[in-house]
Amino acid sequence: LIYIVVGISVYSYAVSSKIEPFYKGGKVQVNEQYIFCTCGTRVNVLEISTGKIVHSIEHDDQEDITSFALSCDDELLVTASRALLLKQWDWRQAQCTRSWKAIHMVPVASMTFDSTSTLLATGGCDGTIKIWDVVKQYCTHNLKGSSGVVHLVEFHPDINRLQLFSSSLDCGIRLWDLRSSECICVLQSHYSAVTSLSFSADGDTMVSSGRDKICTVWDLQTRKPKRTVPVYEAVEGVVLLPESKDFSEIEVKSKDLHFITAGSKGVLRVWEASTAHQDDNPRSLTYLLHLPASSRLATVTAEHNILLYQLPALTTQQQFVGYSDEVLDVKFLGKNDSHIVVATNSCQLKVFELQTNSCQILYGHTDTVLSLDVFKKGSLFASCAKDRSVRVWQMDADSGQVHCVARGSSHTNAVGSITCSRMTASFIVSGSQDCTVKVWDLPADLSTTGTDVYELTVRATEKAHDKDVNSVAVSPNDKLLASGSQDRTAKLWSLAGEGSLSLLGVFRGHRRGVWAVCFSPVDQVLATSSADGTTKLWGLQDFSCLKTFEGHDASVLKVIFVSRGTQLLTSGSDGLVKLWTIKTNECVKTLDAHQDKVWGLHNSRKDDKMVTGSADSNITVWEDVTEVELAEEQAKQEDQILKQQELSNLLHEKKYFKALGLAISLDQPHTVLTVIKAIRQGAENQELLEKTLLKLRLDQKESLLRFCVVWNTNARNCLDAQAVLQVLLTHVPPEELLQYQGARTHLEGLIPYTERHMQRIGRLLQASMFLNYMWQKMRVAGAPVR
Repeated sequence: LIYIVVGISVYSYAVSSKIEPFYKGGKVQVNEQYIFCTCGTRVNVLEISTGKIVHSIEHDDQEDITSFALSCDDELLVTASRALLLKQWDWRQAQCTRSWKAIHMVPVASMTFDSTSTLLATGGCDGTIKIWDVVKQYCTHNLKGSSGVVHLVEFHPDINRLQLFSSSLDCGIRLWDLRSSECICVLQSHYSAVTSLSFSADGDTMVSSGRDKICTVWDLQTRKPKRTVPVYEAVEGVVLLPESKDFSEIEVKSKDLHFITAGSKGVLRVWEASTAHQDDNPRSLTYLLHLPASSRLATVTAEHNILLYQLPALTTQQQFVGYSDEVLDVKFLGKNDSHIVVATNSCQLKVFELQTNSCQILYGHTDTVLSLDVFKKGSLFASCAKDRSVRVWQMDADSGQVHCVARGSSHTNAVGSITCSRMTASFIVSGSQDCTVKVWDLPADLSTTGTDVYELTVRATEKAHDKDVNSVAVSPNDKLLASGSQDRTAKLWSLAGEGSLSLLGVFRGHRRGVWAVCFSPVDQVLATSSADGTTKLWGLQDFSCLKTFEGHDASVLKVIFVSRGTQLLTSGSDGLVKLWTIKTNECVKTLDAHQDKVWGLHNSRKDDKMVTGSADSNITVWEDVTEVELAEEQAKQEDQILKQQELSNLLHEKKYFKALGLAISLDQPHTVLTVIKAIRQGAENQELLEKTLLKLRLDQKESLLRFCVVWNTNARNCLDAQAVLQVLLTHVPPEELLQYQGARTHLEGLIPYTERHMQRIGRLLQASMFLNYMWQKMRVAGAPVR
């Protein structure tokens, strides 16, 4: 592949990084460095510091994983699948070290390790609990008596007590003595599913949480409830706070036992166990895990987001998005394009830091966010949504925190597209499904509004199209506006007039709705992409179509200019991203990294990266690798030239063995044929050919056989091919020949052409014999008879 560079054109992109779904619900476990979570048939291991999936553990049978447990020493991972198999993993190498049958009649619903990491308890949907010694590899206990699914199993933290707690559908907490394998008591307090247990440091107090909106504090010595705390929400997780630490930052004033709950309200709350008093400190969370070593809390939300909080202040440390659903738009953000802002199929916006994949979730819209655009400086951006509103957000340059600074709502239907002014942050333009386009004025300095959200005012409203407005774009000089609609047209408007938009012209020519419009950064040209599978360039002077780019098999959803306006990037419903050179109308690169519609497409301000977001919930960051590939190609060509020169020298010096080895390494059949012809030109050619070929390595002989198939198709080269074949077939045993890669295919390819050559030689021999006969019988007229 040879690249030709014209000016500053881009000819290739490569995937730089990806943000993929890693959690779609189910169990989550967290240690100091990694997050372990189920994702269908896999357990994904996410590194907290980088936000990247470092390991993915999957059963060979592709069955869904129903539960898993990580040992307390972080060494062993055990998974259970629907195929009723338990597998033990060296998770750092993603290798299965052992597998065994679970003995349960139905899938395993819960599992946990004891504090020594030697005993594993599995709770089944059949109401039984099995305890396994993972070191000696046998089942130590089979505990029967639970009714229905055992959804919770937990060892007492003091292993000397040899006690196991479990809960099932009967809502009781069973306490099992592992010395006698008997259930010694059932702790009755809850009237709904028990979701979590937490133990005090001395092991004498336990707190249980349930979906019956209560938490119960238990005295494990008397096995009686000390207190029942009404928490007024279905609780999914409870954590007892260490008594030795200072938690005054979250209003914990006394030294009594306190615990934190997280539940259906999505609020983290601190409670005093002795008085049932709530220290109100709302934090938007739903499910809770404790990391005592680093004094952190990990929470999992119903929307599959995982958050890490630092105690004692409960400050958000990191946040990861497990599943983004359909990505509808994506834009680079920040001073050096260090972040991306993503609109997914939800009312929240997600801002990812590209280096760590850590995410901020922005709340404000009340329905699905449909479109985004970023102002020139990169710290201010706008969003629009199905809730009929537009919002302006600002990123703090130092902390990276984003907050809403302005909002506006006067559309009568969903707002499907938005664009920002290009020169200064002075206005935004929105296009809606109510067929109108609105221009919103921004205040001179949005940062002075503080915590207040500025209410935007509409400068101009225009009924722009007969159907939904799919896209709007502002020209680089802020004087023109383009709009594209489902009515198959794009329109050009003047923004110069006060209080109104004036129509300058209509671009007609697309056979289906127009999905995207984009101004060239250098020329008076507009690009449009449409559901008819084409992208068009239009002149702004006469509104005529200058060029049409065809190549996508379905709707072209986005179009942007790159390489200072000399090239286009388009993304389509076919999951492809295409790079076009405008001058030649040529598609120079097709990028295939998505399985569904690519709704989001944006390039960085330096033009060296781009980001794509798709309905397959993947976000891919691409980098321009044109220079790297050109350098590689140039080095490859230089290497080829040097090798060709070396080959000529070797042939001149009649060092045929080295010459043949070098020619084979170049993987050029014609070059190898040149060497074979040179060998066969000598006096003792057959002997020299045999001597040279038999010195070759096995892989070189394989290549030679492959080349023979090519040469044998041509009558001029067939003698050389047959000479090589004669040596190989004579001196190489058939068993060895059949071991060659693709040997059977090569031999099958040789037979028909060889038969054709033999027939041709046969006919030639017959013709020569007839000629000889004629010569013998010819007599000169009048010559005397001897």
